[in-house]
Amino acid sequence: MKSFRIDLWGEGEYTYPQSYGFMPNIMAFLHEEDTEKRNCILVAPGGGYCMCAPHEGELVAMEFYKKGLNAFVITYTTDITFSEPLKKQPLNDIARAVRIIRKNADEYRIYPDKLVICGFSAAGHLCATLATHFDDAVDENPQYAEISARPDAVILGYPVITSGDFTHGSSMDALLGRDASQEERDYFSLEKQVMENTPPCFIWQTVGDSLVPVENSYLFADALRAKKVPYAQYVFPFGDHGLSVASSEQFAGWRGGEYSMEQLNKVLPHVKDNTLVNVPERRRNELIEQFFNSKPQEPPKKDGEDENPEAKKFREMLAKGNPFADVAMWPELAYIWFSRIFNA
Repeated sequence: MKSFRIDLWGEGEYTYPQSYGFMPNIMAFLHEEDTEKRNCILVAPGGGYCMCAPHEGELVAMEFYKKGLNAFVITYTTDITFSEPLKKQPLNDIARAVRIIRKNADEYRIYPDKLVICGFSAAGHLCATLATHFDDAVDENPQYAEISARPDAVILGYPVITSGDFTHGSSMDALLGRDASQEERDYFSLEKQVMENTPPCFIWQTVGDSLVPVENSYLFADALRAKKVPYAQYVFPFGDHGLSVASSEQFAGWRGGEYSMEQLNKVLPHVKDNTLVNVPERRRNELIEQFFNSKPQEPPKKDGEDENPEAKKFREMLAKGNPFADVAMWPELAYIWFSRIFNA
């Protein structure tokens, strides 16, 4: 495997004020010594537009790498401090990532017209935003200005879609701020923004998701159907939010992809040193409590010792096999789906 990092923005191009030295980037995972081109996937980890969760990045990318794709993971702009609404910055980040990949298609040995993007939770919202607003993601850099940012297929895992009744409020607060206009909220309420040329979409979610209501997926699927955009939708009966690939490897304690936490890791020293910019003391105290005052994790309980009933139940379920084996099938289902789309 050939792996390397690519910064998305050049000198003077990236001006988000709460970056604290962070630069949005993609990590590439390419098959070496290729003589033929491959399909590719760009994976966006979720995290409420506050951070990028590692288990929704590289772990997912590797599932599709093993299926023969060249894979990329984007670490886009987020804001854990809720002090500067992100607005279109994450959209511009992922649009630039798509353009960079397409511009270097020969070097990366990929088909520029068989590019899948895949996002979870708030990053599902980000990917759906690109799928509906790709024409608005204008790039002023002449190297990329004429390269399309429209993905060829989109995978949305338990996505945030709406800014309406079933929204995930904190994701929208980080993206737009609490004082956003109705026009802004409608723009990012993506069930209202589907077009006839929105790319084909694969959507999956669980009925039991307690964080992002399953109605988000239904709203987007209904909008795709109304515009006759090809789509697939899988709603699994069990499982809470954040399941990622739901594999036995994941539940066994997979670790990797810590680079996805780069922006958060650059912010936290400023939290500790009280050098944040335009962040209320109340929010700083919340972050101190969350990241510096939390109790150390206790070692796992031995059989027969007291433990949280839910943790015990889950441990017992894992001992019998993967309790989310049905959810774990979604990467294969998605692979079959977009292969059919690309070969049609």
